[in-house]
Amino acid sequence: MNTPRILVVIGTPLAGSLNHALAHSYADAARAAGAEVRLVDLARDAVPGHPAERNEVRLPRTDSDVPLAPEVAAYVDDVDWADHLVFFFPQWWGSYPAALKTWIDRVFLSGFAYRYRPAGRLWDKLLTGRSARIVMTMDSPPLWNAWAYRNAAIRSLRNATLEFCGIRVRGVTRLAEVRHRSDADRERWIGGMVSLGATDAGAVVARPRDELVPA
Repeated sequence: MNTPRILVVIGTPLAGSLNHALAHSYADAARAAGAEVRLVDLARDAVPGHPAERNEVRLPRTDSDVPLAPEVAAYVDDVDWADHLVFFFPQWWGSYPAALKTWIDRVFLSGFAYRYRPAGRLWDKLLTGRSARIVMTMDSPPLWNAWAYRNAAIRSLRNATLEFCGIRVRGVTRLAEVRHRSDADRERWIGGMVSLGATDAGAVVARPRDELVPA
């Protein structure tokens, strides 16, 4: 039986955040429950530069194409390796931080994450078989976030990115009104990630070990 592989992405450029504590609590619990875990920390690891050319948002198709930047190639390998992806991030301006958006733009490449078909308006979802979880912190109350922002951050990441590429989102956790919460509340949230990590480690279905999706 294959061991489930979980990629944890901390999508904030600010080190030492609540999201870091949540993510590490989740990752430690998942490892303890038997999963392999890789961690991408966008406060520590390289954030790819904004794409400046079309070939920076697609997988190289031939040997003559410009190769991926080393850090992008490593992140593509992380996603390809994973059976389950977990995103931790704060809501900023009704969405997620630019560091996470740029990471997605450079890593969820055409030819790797999805591929448009030659005719018609359909596309192939190349990351099918993987699952994901989203954990978002925010200062706004849940009702305000739903009414004023239409849950834009979650809808964008879940619907327009992950599910577009074939990744099934198995759960969304919103931790609200962070600025007004007590230390005890934050510790309770951090402790709650232990249950999520252990649950995912036991529930994630490991995919057959194959090669990188071809362009």
